Amino acid sequence: MHQIADRDALLARRLALVANVSTLTAEALRLNQKRAGVEMDVLRLELEIGRSAASAQLVQDLREAQERAAAAMLACAACEQRIVAAESDVEDVDRSLAATEDN
Repeated sequence: MHQIADRDALLARRLALVANVSTLTAEALRLNQKRAGVEMDVLRLELEIGRSAASAQLVQDLREAQERAAAAMLACAACEQRIVAAESDVEDVDRSLAATEDN
């Protein structure tokens, strides 16, 4: 009976971890879309500066867009690291589940 309770607890833990991976994956997609949008702003501003004289405002806008792009890239990388850690937790639970089945 104790083994069944342990297995059920592991299954509940796995379900929660998989839900977390799903949430993190959705967050990564959102961050990547945001990053892509900011990168498009950077490209648009670079093109505009290349076509016309680089006004102080355009240069400032470009600098700000580049800073937003860098921040978005860092946020994406951090989210990816959280996904890897969460997937590792799922793998740990899977190994524990396999061990309970072997007993």
